[in-house]
Amino acid sequence: MTAKAQQYDVIRKPIVTEKSTMASENGAVVFEVAIDANKPMIKDAVEALFGVKVKAVNTTITKGKVKRFKGVTGRRKDVKKAYVTLEEGNTIDVTTGL
Repeated sequence: MTAKAQQYDVIRKPIVTEKSTMASENGAVVFEVAIDANKPMIKDAVEALFGVKVKAVNTTITKGKVKRFKGVTGRRKDVKKAYVTLEEGNTIDVTTGL
């Protein structure tokens, strides 16, 4: 497996919500990341894939909800989000493709 493929395994997709748009005004970008990814792995992957300098990485894990479908209870997957704060002058446009 190449290094770029491993970095795409760490960073799954960008998250575009109202809250993440507000965070982008302060120089932060929000990504869904692998549940076992740690902060140094996320920082290295973002710097390598997008060519930017990362100031800080904050992570949060959202527990999956229990939902019912046709009377059968199921559980959504847990999601780990990374709030990546970029250095001054660096930007990532998540509205375009990678």
